[in-house]
Amino acid sequence: MVYILLADGFEEVEAISPADALRRARVDVQLVGVTGMTVIASHGLKVAADAAFSDIDPAACEALIVPGGLRGVQNLRSSPAALSAVKTAYDAGKFICAICAGPTVLAGLGILEGREAVCYPGMEEELTGAKVRVGAKVVVDGNVITGRSAGTSWDFALAILTALRGTEAAEKVAEAIHYDGLQG
Repeated sequence: MVYILLADGFEEVEAISPADALRRARVDVQLVGVTGMTVIASHGLKVAADAAFSDIDPAACEALIVPGGLRGVQNLRSSPAALSAVKTAYDAGKFICAICAGPTVLAGLGILEGREAVCYPGMEEELTGAKVRVGAKVVVDGNVITGRSAGTSWDFALAILTALRGTEAAEKVAEAIHYDGLQG
């Protein structure tokens, strides 16, 4: 199971692209409502969560994804339970994935200490302890995957799929959607 944490203000494409890519590859994904079962994204899109936050087991997931969106990230940071879930999944050795402003949540938990990472341009100073790869679309460092921004959400999604199911699965999804940005 892959959990995508949704808090009011999340960036739509940064959550939906990974959900779409993973579901196309038949990976079990749940959109998890941190701020309720109907979550309002950064541009007003209302998304129905698949699961209530209280019903998930972060230690049992395959991966946990933190989308960006400044207000969404602020709402995640203000939730001790959400922060605990991210840390629990990380401590259990699960894939921890964050994009745009999302990697700042990981940095705040000490997850990026000594790791390579990328984030939304201009937020690099908030990646305390990380080796920031300015300009990279996606950075994979062990079980931590970070993405730059909404514009790289499909690169991020396919990197997660590659980590979970391999290159062949990611190539099949990329081909099915006619994505030509997947580079070796």
